[in-house]
This record gives sequence, C-alpha cells and structure tokens, in this order.
Amino acid sequence: MTALLISLWPAASCKKLIEIPPNPPTSITEAQQFSDSATAMTAVAGVYTYSWGGAGFTYNDGYLSVTTGMSSDELSTTETGLDYQEFYSYSVTSLNDIATSMWADPYTGLYPVNAILKNITGNPNLSASFIQQITGEMKVVRALYYFNLVNVFGAVPLITSTDYTTNSAVPRISVDSVYSQILSDLTDAMQDLTPSYPSSGAYRPNLYVASALLAKVYLYRQQWQNAYNAANTVIASGVYSLDPNLNTVFLDGSSEAIWQIPASGASGVTQEANNYVPQSAGTVPNYLLTPWLLNAFEAGDQRLLDWTDSVVVNTGNGNQTFYYPYKYKNILSSSPTVEDFMILRLGEQYLIRAEASAELGNTAAALADLNVVRARAGLAAVTVSSPAAALTAIMHERQIELFTEWGNRWYDLKRTGTATAVLSSEKTAWQANAELYPVPRTQLSVNPLLTQNPGY
Repeated sequence: MTALLISLWPAASCKKLIEIPPNPPTSITEAQQFSDSATAMTAVAGVYTYSWGGAGFTYNDGYLSVTTGMSSDELSTTETGLDYQEFYSYSVTSLNDIATSMWADPYTGLYPVNAILKNITGNPNLSASFIQQITGEMKVVRALYYFNLVNVFGAVPLITSTDYTTNSAVPRISVDSVYSQILSDLTDAMQDLTPSYPSSGAYRPNLYVASALLAKVYLYRQQWQNAYNAANTVIASGVYSLDPNLNTVFLDGSSEAIWQIPASGASGVTQEANNYVPQSAGTVPNYLLTPWLLNAFEAGDQRLLDWTDSVVVNTGNGNQTFYYPYKYKNILSSSPTVEDFMILRLGEQYLIRAEASAELGNTAAALADLNVVRARAGLAAVTVSSPAAALTAIMHERQIELFTEWGNRWYDLKRTGTATAVLSSEKTAWQANAELYPVPRTQLSVNPLLTQNPGY
C-alpha cells in the first residue's frame, strides 16, 4: 500500500535518492497549499475532479458499475479479456487487474481527502466557517469511498491519516468497525454542513447529501428508524423532486440530483456512457443487459423505453438485437445536452424510506413511497396488505429503478441474504465466496498484515 498511498502528494514521498528542491517552480509546499482559503480550495476541487485516467474522484473509470452488474444479474459482456469475463463467471482471481484497481483507486482518492482534513484542522490561516464546511464535505467523500470498499471487499484497512510509513502496514479491520467510521464521518458532517450548496450546482456536499448517504448506510445496517428519518429529512426538505422526464434525470441541474459532479473526458463524458453505448451503428455493445433484468420490467414501464436501448447487428448468423443500459446517453463531449455523473438522487431516497417503513411494519407508508416511484415510470400503484409483500415489491422496484447505478443490485442481493438463492438459479457458476472480491496479490505482497478473503 505504500506506493498507493503516497503517489499523490510529492512532499510525502521525498527520498534521498532524488534531490527535490524545497519549493520547485512547478509546485508548492503543503504549507503553501493551505496558507489561505483560495489555495486550499484548489486541493478541494481536485477531490471532485472527474476526468478519465486522472486521480480526483476515482470512481471515474466505471468499474464499479460494470463489475457489480456482471456479478449480479444485470449485465453480461462481449469483451474478450478474461479480466472482464471473470466477474460474470465468478472466477475472479487476486491477479485480476480490474479488481486491483477497485481496491487501489479508492485509497488513491482517500489520500488527498485525508491530507485536506489534516491540513485544515486548527489552521489559523483559514476561517472557522471554511474549516467547518470543508471538514463536512471531506468526511462525506471519505464515507462514500469506505462504503463501497466495505461492500466490495468486506474488511479493509482503515486509513484516516497521511503517514505513509504507518499506512503501509495497516491490517484489515472488521466490517462493523469500518461502518462505525462511516457513521461517525456522516454524523459529524450532518453537524458541519448546511442545507445550502457551497457552490453552484449539486457538485459539493450539503446537509442533504450527508443525510442521503446516511440513510443508505443505516438501511444497510438494518437501523430502520434511523434510515427512515435520514431519508425523510431529504424528501421532506422540498429541495428535490422526481423529474417527470426520465431522459433528463442524469442531466446537469436535474431536479432529482442530490449529489452529481461534472463529467468530462478527452473525447467523451461519463465513463458509464462510454462503457455501455455503442460507438457507432452496427456495433455490438461491450456490455449487454441480461434476459433476467429485461424480463423484470413490467409491461408499460417507461424505464425500459428511456433507460435502455438496443441495436440490431448482423453477426454473421443473421440479425441479432442487443440491449444495453442507456441512462447515460452522451458519448461525445460535443453533445448539446450536458450529463453529470450522478452519485445520489431522490428516487433512491423514496425507496429507502419505503423499505424502512415496511421493516417498521407501516405498509401504507411503504406503498405510498413505492408508488411515487412507480407513477413516474408510468406504472399502476401496488396494493398489498402485508409488510412482507411490500418488501418484495420494493426490492423488485429497486432492481428496476437503480440498475447499473453504484452496485445497488449486487449490494442488495448480498445485504438481504438472497444472492445464493437468486444467482444460483440463474448462473451455473455461482459460488457463495464470490460475494466478496479478492484482495489483490499486489497489495498482499507489499503489506504483510493483509489477509485474503475466503475462497481465493
């Protein structure tokens, strides 16, 4: 983990073998970086930068959506590389380059977050209000990284400092301990942040971003009343509304967006669109929607029309129709519509509040929220009489509403204990140890305190 955790901050990785001037003309010292709010904001801006291949916000490679989509029952792939196919066939190894990136990238993103927190705390050059705002933001970002790490790999090292000599030999800690840190960061952020966004758009966390992520964490921890309360804080705020047009949900400035960041690449926009949308007519998509997902849509569901698409290709055995995700539609940066990368949105909050209500035994409240989401999709209201039946309907709705977003389907199957029952009936290769991805071999070799997940 040494190389992983020190590569972003040159001042932390100075070695005697290379003489670096105290203040090279092309860089500034860490002290200078945080000498006032203007220079400190350049570091903060870097945390939110979405640009393919850069550091910044390191979920910019699209791997989380692709791998969890294949591990669940959302996606199959036409990619020939084994690294991709292994996620579908549950044959991922510790040498898989994509799994290695999924471990390394969040820690790369965490380093500047921890550095900012270290350098602004008690900094006399910064105002108390600035320190409070940025502290809240960085704790939300840190919570997001650890939430996904713990759901993909289980127990992971908890890194909250920039001391690379210590961080290079940190063992994995329990899932419960990681969640404790996540909850601590988010509850702190709720105290630090205000309802107003600190800049234009929904690009940097405000109070409701912290509450929305907290609602999701509480849901996963089965703290139903807390999940209900946190989601209700967001919904009842009146700041957000479900966009009646499904085709504009993922656009910049969407009324549904709680947290979204501008996306840009050298020749495209989001990596999600680049992964899923064929680059030209007559091209087979790299990732296909599975029959299991397609068959889960009800007749008349507008999401099937607006959030999926298909292409007909003559593959040499006649014309074949291939279906692919189409939530993100722009593959060219010159597109007249501007899409942002969506992190949290209101549709999910309705389903979180619905699930929490059902678990609390309030079927009527659960159905009210569920049917808000269904109505937007053009579907009739669900009418059931028991919390158990409501939960079944809600989980089905999550499958359709949140497909290929942030690993939701994969995480849902695991947290509800239904992964084996569902996936073993769909895929002959399913094995229970596949619920966690392997710790990369490269990390095991540099950190002797790490252990491997069972079955690898």
